[in-house]
Order: sequence, then structure tokens, then C-alpha cells
Amino acid sequence: MIFGLFRKRNNNRSIVDRQYAILTAAGRAPAFYTDMGVPDTVMGRFEMLSLVFILYFRRTRASATSGQEIAQEIVDAFFLDIDYSIRELGVGDTGVPKRMKKLAGMFYGRLESYAKALDTGDREALAAALARNIHPQDGEMAQPMRRLADWAFAAEAALAVVDEADIAVGSLQVPSPAEEES
Repeated sequence: MIFGLFRKRNNNRSIVDRQYAILTAAGRAPAFYTDMGVPDTVMGRFEMLSLVFILYFRRTRASATSGQEIAQEIVDAFFLDIDYSIRELGVGDTGVPKRMKKLAGMFYGRLESYAKALDTGDREALAAALARNIHPQDGEMAQPMRRLADWAFAAEAALAVVDEADIAVGSLQVPSPAEEES
């Protein structure tokens, strides 16, 4: 029984790797950084990857068990990738757990605030939350994130109609910002 659990997880590896690559590529779309006011920095990339992963997780929460299992493995891969990136940036072994705890808290805080705005259809609340998180140093003077909020709502709507088969095989595509504007 217990060996069956490990085998299933290994069978998902190629699906998780494929979906993770698609999601990270979506979060790195140049239009976010060139046209939508997201700084092309380590934290700017974290913010965009967080938003894309949040949209993915919101879609998969209604999926079959296999989709939810894959989503959990993608969460694990996301945080392993963050851990690796922190170490690559030169943070010592003793500082990594503290940074990981802070980044995990940031991620789940964003999940909560973005979900609330998305659930209520409140574009202004989402734009305000995005501005607070993407430009925290600017306070009330933060650049409006309305275009990014509009993209998030459009992307969520597009993901809502994605077939379960695409989720099960790890080929769910997140619309690019260019696709949403045309």
C-alpha cells in the first residue's frame, strides 16, 4: 500500500514538470514587465509567479482528485524552486528557513486577498492588492495595476473552461497578456 503511494507520485513527475514549466513560462511573459508595470526584479518575478500559481490553484480546486494531487505537487515544486533560488542568491543555510517562512506567508497572504477580490468580482480591490504587493515601497503612490487585474480576471475566466483532460496531463495553458488584450 505505502509503495503504491510513492509510485503514483513518481508517475506524476512528468505531468508536474510539464505543467510547472508552462506555469513558470506564463509568469515570465515579457508583457508583464514591459507593459503592465511589474518590475523585472527577483521580487517582481515572485509576484507574477505567485499570481499565475494562484490562478492555477483556483482552477484545480474544482478538479478531480488527480488534478488536485498534481496541484499539490506543483505547490511543492514551487517552494522547492524558491528554496533553490534563495540559496543561489547567496543566502546561507541558516537564513533559508526564515526566508522561506516569510515567502510562504507572503504567498498565502496573496492567495487570500486575491481570492477574495476574484470571488467578489472586485477589479479595484484586486488592482489595489496587486499594487500593494508589487510596489510595496510606493504606498499610496503605487502605480495602478488595473491592466494586470483585468488580465487576471480574463485569465481566470479562460482557465474556468479548460477541459479536465488538459489538467490531468499537465497541459493547462495560462493565457498570455498579449492574448487577453487582443
